[in-house]
Amino acid sequence: MAESQKLLLRVYIAPDIAHKMTLSTRPSTVEELITVIKEKFRPRLDFDFNLQYEDPDFGGQLCFLTDISELPEKAVLKVHRSETDAGSASTSDTEILPYAPERLQSWPDVFPVPQFSYDVEHSLNGGNMAYQNSGKFLKLTKGQKHDILENMAKAMHSFKAYPSDKEVAKAAEALISKHPCLTEPGSQCGWYGWKTSLKFKMGNFRTKLSRSGCEEVAVNSGKRSKNNPESESPHSNIKRARRAEVNYLPNFPKGESAESLEQQRLQIVEEVSKTERSLGLIERLMQSTFALRRKQIVVDNPSQAVKEFLEKWPALRLESQIAAEFHRITNISLKNKFYAELDNHTPRLIAVYRQKAARTGKAAEALRSICSAYDLTDHYDINNRRTVALRALPVYFREDDSVFFKMWNTEELDEPDIADSAVALVSMVNGESSSTSV
Repeated sequence: MAESQKLLLRVYIAPDIAHKMTLSTRPSTVEELITVIKEKFRPRLDFDFNLQYEDPDFGGQLCFLTDISELPEKAVLKVHRSETDAGSASTSDTEILPYAPERLQSWPDVFPVPQFSYDVEHSLNGGNMAYQNSGKFLKLTKGQKHDILENMAKAMHSFKAYPSDKEVAKAAEALISKHPCLTEPGSQCGWYGWKTSLKFKMGNFRTKLSRSGCEEVAVNSGKRSKNNPESESPHSNIKRARRAEVNYLPNFPKGESAESLEQQRLQIVEEVSKTERSLGLIERLMQSTFALRRKQIVVDNPSQAVKEFLEKWPALRLESQIAAEFHRITNISLKNKFYAELDNHTPRLIAVYRQKAARTGKAAEALRSICSAYDLTDHYDINNRRTVALRALPVYFREDDSVFFKMWNTEELDEPDIADSAVALVSMVNGESSSTSV
């Protein structure tokens, strides 16, 4: 009986490419369904893969499909490359390669004091024991202090090239916390002198990096000096990473130049214009040209309009590349971060909406309508909670939401009409049912 069921599927063959697929009968096995999907979308899916589906029992969360009977009659499927296909993945144009950033994380809450040279560590261990027993401070030689400051500067630079005064203070405080024998006698906090020394050492360290060709700091060189008295002040218009930026201005990849990366950019433009795009190729080219984009934004033309920049880099209009570029800059997953914050604030937002809905006025009436519709849905479905939180927000602030909210009838269009929308909330409608996604 189950095999005669009709299946209506929305199949994601890539992160931002979905196709509608209707099967008159339910396949008898998962393997048979995979074969049907392979044939339907060949050669795009010419590799081994598994299937994930949005399980309604768990609020639409993804689960691997292992039993064909678990698949609803109307379902969303996502292609997941099989680990057994790893050998061919290295040459396939659908491969998504990891980005290797210069930095892996932003400034930590607790600064990790690095390991110093063997002799310095030996002296510090003995000094810490003496400090615990008698409160005696350790006197460092000039070479030992240089080693400590040099390694601390390297550790600080691994997080940020231009740490703030507060961040340098945190590093100095962490140094004293780990090695209390270095506490400065007579100092109220015990580390103020270390903070000053670290700030000077970071300046010297940046100078050495600039001379070695490190773009992140070299971009601020060549300012007013004895040899350039007419140049701008060395303390003005410093180009530095903002709070969330981890990889601000990386150097070009080894063996690449501005000319070779420009050729790759043109290749991206050509690939994006195709009807059948190779998302794997676009991903690889976007990763290798990341340094060129950052140079164009930070150095070449900081005031360039977003529209002009997107014309040069059309791949940044793709959902997958928006998230990928955000991750390249911040090492944070855009979707995970957004949904985590949204889920955190959703209960309070809904409470605020209900409070205002109890009043009078057009906004209150619209909010009552939204809340009433929400009350008829499954409150355990996280997508329903997210939808009402976002749908009611512009109503609460009395803003025009006609551009933000879009309806997509999957029976009429293969993809939603959101080409001109920077951000949109899409309601997917099919027959009598609907679902919403951001």
